[in-house]
Amino acid sequence: MEIFKPLVFKKGGKQRVGKGFSLDEMKKVGLKPKQALKLGIPIDSRRRTVHEENVEKLRKLLEAKQQEEAQKQPKLEEKIERKVRKAKQKKEKEKIKKEKREKSQT
Repeated sequence: MEIFKPLVFKKGGKQRVGKGFSLDEMKKVGLKPKQALKLGIPIDSRRRTVHEENVEKLRKLLEAKQQEEAQKQPKLEEKIERKVRKAKQKKEKEKIKKEKREKSQT
């Protein structure tokens, strides 16, 4: 995964890479600080500026994360279905064993 760092403007109009996104930039995207930390997005609570470039970076990052989650969801459903099938098979095997034991006892 690519590391996303925000751009910060120095005096004289020069740009440099910042330590993290400002809280207001995250607020514009609709992202809470705890969610950002869970997603691995750096936060700089000292910054108060809002740069549109950074807001766009955050939007793209969130879209990419949502697409990843959408791809993971079917895999998760398949995994659950496999576990359910295995559990059913196990119950059937136990039932067959139980019937055999009952037949052998009579």
